[in-house]
Amino acid sequence: MYRHIPMLALALLAPALAVAQAAPPVAVPFSAPSTDAAPVLTLAAALDLAASHNKALSAARLEIEAVEGSLMQAGARPNPEFSALMEDTRKASRTTTYQINQPIELGGKRSARIEAAQRQLDMARLEYASLRQQMRSRVTSAYHEALLAGERQRLAAELVQLAQTAADMTARRVQAGKVSPVEQTKAQLALSTAQLERQQAESDATLARGHLASLWNARQADFVLADTALETLPPLPAIADLTARVGNGPAVQLARLEVERRAALARIESSKRVPDLTLSLGNKRDEEAARNMWVVGFSLPIPVLDSNRGNELEAIKRTDKARDELALVELQMQNDAAQSYERLRNARAEALALRQDIVPGAQSAYLAARTGFTLGKFGFLDVLDAQRTYFQARAQYWKALSTAFQAAAELDRLAGDAPLNLQ
Repeated sequence: MYRHIPMLALALLAPALAVAQAAPPVAVPFSAPSTDAAPVLTLAAALDLAASHNKALSAARLEIEAVEGSLMQAGARPNPEFSALMEDTRKASRTTTYQINQPIELGGKRSARIEAAQRQLDMARLEYASLRQQMRSRVTSAYHEALLAGERQRLAAELVQLAQTAADMTARRVQAGKVSPVEQTKAQLALSTAQLERQQAESDATLARGHLASLWNARQADFVLADTALETLPPLPAIADLTARVGNGPAVQLARLEVERRAALARIESSKRVPDLTLSLGNKRDEEAARNMWVVGFSLPIPVLDSNRGNELEAIKRTDKARDELALVELQMQNDAAQSYERLRNARAEALALRQDIVPGAQSAYLAARTGFTLGKFGFLDVLDAQRTYFQARAQYWKALSTAFQAAAELDRLAGDAPLNLQ
């Protein structure tokens, strides 16, 4: 998360005045130059890398293939059975029977099995699609966070340069006897603190880039980020459309499929209460009578000791549990969406207010205080207070942008892949 630049490090004075006056109210987005060793990485390229190389997505694709095998197996019918029976070992009076036994499933066992496997396959496919959407949201959020970390790094470097300028100018004024040596001590302390903050900002930027690279299993973040839309706020979705989409989002769909799968498993257990029929067909050779005889029969278990009632009851109760969990997921998703929507709305309003009014106003006051201090009209504390207000506003602006991007990514994850109608 964003770390405020310590305000003492903002004792930035003097010759940078002309540069600051020419600068826009807010800093331009961070963009490092491209080199052969560090190519420029766009958001679209980052999304493609994650989709192609992320191991979680690869595992989800393999799960789909595995469940397809389960569906294939669910449709298989029982194998026939061959048996041989010999009565009496003496050849003259021996009787030999060869027989084929074919189990026949009754009660809809095979269809229930296929339905349960199909629901499992649907869930695997939906989980993969949901994981892709989650990965897209994570990459988008991490990409913007890395961009913002780069901007904070650039801002920290700017503060060090200005702090150095302030320290040099203050030293000259102390030598000239125009200000107290205490002012030089304050300026040197501000420079040291700014240097520490620059190191922290560089570390945060490195960690943010490393986190982004880890999403496609890269060990090194050997790229530079370039996106001209850093300060383009994510749009605010229409609340009615958002509610409808979240109500049919990936998490809710998965919960619904789980209800259907549990219901299919319950039907499998119910079907087991109907015993399977086994048909038998064979040939019996009677050596003593010197003749062959056909053997036809069937067998059917008598479900008096085990009627599978316990397994059936368990499956039914698990189906009821899945329905309750579905209602819980629907409520949770709507609550999460409402919170993310409010975060996005508030962050957008805050960022717009800071960009249009607060940052420009604080910058004007800061520049006026700097000019007045240079001319001897204001004290050092007046400049320090103006700098504190200005750079706090800039810090708050970047933090609001970060919150807006994170909230928008969370809404995309909750709502799924379908586009939102925007207001």
